[in-house]
This record gives sequence, structure tokens and C-alpha cells, in this order.
Amino acid sequence: MREIALDTETTGLDPLDGHRLVEIGGIELVNRIPSGQSFHRYFNPRRSMPAEAFAVHGLSEEFLKDKMFFEEVADELLAFLGDAPLVIHNAAFDLGFLNAELDRAGRPPIGRERVVDTLLIARRKHPGGSNRLDDLCVRYAIDNSRRTKHGALLDAELLAEVYVELIGARQAQLVLSQSAMPDHLRGEPIIVRQRPVPLVATVTAEERAAHRAFVATLGGNAIWNDYVSSG
Repeated sequence: MREIALDTETTGLDPLDGHRLVEIGGIELVNRIPSGQSFHRYFNPRRSMPAEAFAVHGLSEEFLKDKMFFEEVADELLAFLGDAPLVIHNAAFDLGFLNAELDRAGRPPIGRERVVDTLLIARRKHPGGSNRLDDLCVRYAIDNSRRTKHGALLDAELLAEVYVELIGARQAQLVLSQSAMPDHLRGEPIIVRQRPVPLVATVTAEERAAHRAFVATLGGNAIWNDYVSSG
């Protein structure tokens, strides 16, 4: 199963007040395990950066002025998201901004039914406690020491770890089928590397002979016979 852990940074709290998206980060999860695929972009918001927002994420007008506009990468973003469920912490906030930008870009909105809100899961699982992302990282012993300021990609990475803990999927099963692999890895040949110089055997000739003698006592159908050479 493919999911996307997603986070955004903005110029403020409400897109209806003219605030804009300035950063988005997404981490692909396949069977609740990060696949190594991610999406990360900064955006020029075409407006000033309030001091309050700058204090949260540290993204200045100067830094963002040469970044692409959202509509220039909207299709790339939508292609990355595909039809996967979106794992978001406090989803109403991020989805509101994302859909406002998609609307400006002339793209269809993302439906609320696609969203897994980890804040709601955390409130049900830990009622009465603080369920900010930082607090959940502390609760689950997830290292968030790099999070000196909010950043969409880092927060998406932390969220992916928190999500797995929240739903009790830390002990994910190891699935070796092609259907469980990320799309970009399917069909790729498996490369088996061989040592240029074989390791020196640590089993002595006497030990090898003793093992063959033991196997002989197990009968002709013993599975060891498939692995013991006649030499």
C-alpha cells in the first residue's frame, strides 16, 4: 500500500486572508516503510512574509523571491501524490492551503476522504495529552533534534515515523513480493555481487569428512544431500 506523509509551510494561518503556501514536503511510504522517494519544493508566494511566520520556519522573502510559483510545479506535485492516501498532522490546515493553491492553478481539489489526520488519531490514542508533532516525537523516542525550526520535508519525515507508531505498525512485515515493492523498483534486476577472491574456508578437512559421515546416517532423502558435494 502506498501512502504519502505530507507537510507544508505558509505565510500565515488562513488562505482566505490571502496567505500562501511557501514550502511543501512529501515522503512516500510503501507498506508503512519509507521507499526513499520524496517531493520537496519552495514557492514564491507573491507576497510579503509576516514576522510571525518567519519566526516559525525561517523562510524569508529574499530566500523565496527566485523560487518557482506553485502553478509551475502543480502537475509534478499531483503526479507524485497520485491517488495515495495523504498522512497529514492537523490536516484541515495543510489541506486548506493546498486546495487553495490548486484552485488558483486551475487544478481539481484533493478530497478530504483521502486524508489520514494523525492529530485526530493521536487525540483518540492519547486523550488529555499534548499531541503536537514535537510532543509525539518525545513520546515515541523519535529523534527530532534537527527540528530547530519548522521545515516541510523534515516534518514529513518525522511525521512518517510518528504515524507508524500511532497505528502500531512499527513491526512491519518483511514482504518480498514484487507487488509490495515501490513502482520505481519493480522489474529492476537483482545484482548479486561476487568477491574477486573467495574467502578462505574455516572448516577443516577432518570436520568436513565428519559432517559427510553424519549426513550418510540420515538416509538417502536427507535434505543435506542437496548441499553436500561429492568432492
